[in-house]
Amino acid sequence: MNQVVEEALALCGVIDGHNDLADACLERRGYRTDGLDTGVPELHTDVPRLRAGGVSGQFWSVYVSAMLEGPSAVQATLEQIDFVHRLAGEHPEHFVLARTAADVEKARAAGKIASLIGAEGGHSINDSPGVLRMFARLGVRYLTLTHFINTSWADSCTDNRVHGGLSERGVQYIREMNRLGMLVDLSHVSHETMRQALDVSSAPVIFSHSSCTAITSSVRNVPDDVIARLPENGGVQMVSFYAGFISQAAVEWGEGDRFDPEPAPTIQQAADHVEHVRSVAGPAHVGLGGDYDGASPFPIGMEDVSGYPRLLEELALRGWSANELADLAGRNILRVLRETDEAFTTASGGTFR
Repeated sequence: MNQVVEEALALCGVIDGHNDLADACLERRGYRTDGLDTGVPELHTDVPRLRAGGVSGQFWSVYVSAMLEGPSAVQATLEQIDFVHRLAGEHPEHFVLARTAADVEKARAAGKIASLIGAEGGHSINDSPGVLRMFARLGVRYLTLTHFINTSWADSCTDNRVHGGLSERGVQYIREMNRLGMLVDLSHVSHETMRQALDVSSAPVIFSHSSCTAITSSVRNVPDDVIARLPENGGVQMVSFYAGFISQAAVEWGEGDRFDPEPAPTIQQAADHVEHVRSVAGPAHVGLGGDYDGASPFPIGMEDVSGYPRLLEELALRGWSANELADLAGRNILRVLRETDEAFTTASGGTFR
């Protein structure tokens, strides 16, 4: 491993913004966690590869299909949250639940992987502020406002626009999340929703797994005018490595007849997106959000969670210092957590219904 990368990972391990292990284990393993400590080849994620990738903290996505509605969506999300709690409980030598930046740092000092929780899609709360508050009490640190379809209060980037961004109730949800210290995640939302959420939010926002529209035309990516607002907001865009987000050839394949295999992206393309966020927003506002076990293909050499050091090595070759790489790998998202930790650990009550 490159010496600069070794120094960077010694300063701060990788804290990734989005991993769908819970859903992958539901679909392929009936929510079993056995074997994850020794290796599960059919997944992108297991303990040996997390260790090889320098991962010291992971936001586990608790995702359920946007086709689920009402109480069924809430129940399915609770089962996903239960998986993360069981993952830590059944493998305590490797994982520990984390709610705050201090928890993440304590876990790393103990040689464990801090396990944070992010809920992917506002449909999972069934338009209930009470459910949102209960998710926070269970340790959910971010909510992605939408998934592939709109909620009753926010527009998705992959659905017809009905709210023009956020409805007035959507504005109330942003303010309640700020009060709770739950991060507003703007991956999957429409560009209008991104802009309006930034207008409203008094706390840093995140993009848990999104790349850059200026390089790749996917509707899931973030336009430059939004990226440029991150310094004022204090937020972080965590770059995904999925082909459809970082490779224009993959986007065009998806829009075509798909007779040929989907073109694999390169590590250089992933690095281009990271550098673009840095060039527009500055080095304090970029992070990593791979989307492993939720998509494929990924760059050759980064096919699973062991590949983060290879991306850092590419960036080191481009002149990034150990300190800059450590900020990218984890210190930037740790700052966002610290800035919202007090609200997350002290918020109570709530009049929004």
